[in-house]
Amino acid sequence: MKYDFDKKISRENTDSVKYDARKTYFGTEDVLPMWVADMDFEVPQEVKKAVVERAAHAVYGYSFRPAAYYRAVKNWLQKRHQWDVKTQWIRFSPGIVTAINLAIQTYTQPGDGIIVQPPVYFPFFNAVKNNKRKMIENKLINNNGHYEMDFDLLEKQAARAKMLLLSSPHNPVGRCWTKEELSTLADICLRHNVLVVSDEIHNDLILPGFKHTPLAALSGDIARNTITFIAPSKTFNLAGLFTSSMIIPDNDLRKKMDEKLESLHLVHGNLFGYVASTAAYNHGAEWLDQLMQYIRGNFDLVSGFFEENIPQIKMTQQEATYLAWVDFRAFGLDDDALNEKLVKEAKTGFSRGSTFGTGGEGFMRINLGTQRVNVTEMLQRVYRTFVREM
Repeated sequence: MKYDFDKKISRENTDSVKYDARKTYFGTEDVLPMWVADMDFEVPQEVKKAVVERAAHAVYGYSFRPAAYYRAVKNWLQKRHQWDVKTQWIRFSPGIVTAINLAIQTYTQPGDGIIVQPPVYFPFFNAVKNNKRKMIENKLINNNGHYEMDFDLLEKQAARAKMLLLSSPHNPVGRCWTKEELSTLADICLRHNVLVVSDEIHNDLILPGFKHTPLAALSGDIARNTITFIAPSKTFNLAGLFTSSMIIPDNDLRKKMDEKLESLHLVHGNLFGYVASTAAYNHGAEWLDQLMQYIRGNFDLVSGFFEENIPQIKMTQQEATYLAWVDFRAFGLDDDALNEKLVKEAKTGFSRGSTFGTGGEGFMRINLGTQRVNVTEMLQRVYRTFVREM
């Protein structure tokens, strides 16, 4: 089946954060919104059908996660990522950010050091600060648009840390970490008894030519020192259904998390989240393959346009996600001035690079999970704004 990712879907007046909250976030409603990380595409038809059929029952009472849900998660991880996960390892969380906070509260104490690798998904910072832990920044190395981990610094920092928050694939810089890179990181953390919390929510959004490796799949020792978070929310555009999984192979770590979940009564989830997730994992592979080809086309369009028409703007070499990490530093604008120019003159709504921490200044994260006509319009708006003044 050929899926039509060019089909326009109106999202206005659906309580969409991305569209209906533009006034709140940008001060105006007339920006082209390419910021918050959800896509503008229809979900796979099998997902819509499953949700509609369950909704037709008309009783939405307390529900448990059925065996079919766990089978779907396990089968997907095995087929897509060659990772054999046991049912008893899987725990529910309404979202990845919730899971990160749960892990910090469960496995660390106030004042403990937690390593983050900026520029990185900004809720990492909030989770560390709000739980009164000590932030340790292992800044990524920007090697001419290709980001790498600073392992020499990490070796020193790990001696005074209890936990490392890993973004894999990385949001926002788009790295799909190699098996060798992940092994090096895991070995350092094992030597220093640093627990790795691996946010792998973008694990399925891998561009052609690259392959995601689940950190916990590398070895038994690494698995016992890793908690992995996954969800179908980014993969299949199900973010509003708030259904995520924590995968915890180690018995002791899992027991501690169970106690935390029970204390907060985080035992029930979203009925339609279970239904949609099961259908997506069981039937969404071909849809996803075609999606990533389409996203690859969007990245190529943006990269080629900037290279040919505005070479001062550079897009980071992309390996995963649908989020472009774009460098505007050549224009010499501070963060506020750059954002104001893009919002007021280009009428575009991007995510400020500075919100992703150290190393994000002068960058913008641009969501390319949208129809190509929107990508083309964005490029024209940016061109008219910056080229006009050059």
